[in-house]
Amino acid sequence: MEAAGGELRAREPLTEGMLPARLRRLEHRTDGTVSVFVASTFASRLLGLAFLAEHQAPPTRALLLPRCSSVHTFGMRFALDISFLDAHGNRLRTAWNVPPRRIVRQGGAAAVLERRST
Repeated sequence: MEAAGGELRAREPLTEGMLPARLRRLEHRTDGTVSVFVASTFASRLLGLAFLAEHQAPPTRALLLPRCSSVHTFGMRFALDISFLDAHGNRLRTAWNVPPRRIVRQGGAAAVLERRST
């Protein structure tokens, strides 16, 4: 997956302060600005960012859900920006400011990137 301005690098150091343990356990990549956590297990994909406080999920941290074309926002305590990606990591569509208790889908998506709305 590429980011504007360059390729994402694996395992850059993170400030551990407010990072929840369930995110610390996930593989992550960063481009120096945004850290992307990869939810590769069933549990991490199902839980996603649900039940986190806003300060635990700043907009500089995102969650990538591979092999996914729909997401739910049940259990969310804040709105999400949800980007649907094709098999090459290109953005197909972004649903901005999706509130809790919603389901969002995109046919043909190979992955979903979600982060807290600003």
